[in-house]
Amino acid sequence: MARAVALLAALVLVLVAAGGAASAQCDATKLAVCAPAIIGGSAPTRPCCSALRAQEGCFCQYARDPAYSGYINSPNSRRALAACSIPVPHC
Repeated sequence: MARAVALLAALVLVLVAAGGAASAQCDATKLAVCAPAIIGGSAPTRPCCSALRAQEGCFCQYARDPAYSGYINSPNSRRALAACSIPVPHC
């Protein structure tokens, strides 16, 4: 009986973790609000900082993608992260 309960608890944890990962999908288009900061070097807006925080777990994926790596690895991107108090990822 205890073994069945432990197995059920482990299954629930796996399902919850999978649901959390699905809700944190990487979508670079959600960073469009940060274009003035990342491309133009202006100060990031509050919506930009929110978008960066929401996509923070995706930065390394974007850094490996040739379509986005130039933006993610740029000095302006690093300044925007610093201004939003988000640590620069080490991929």
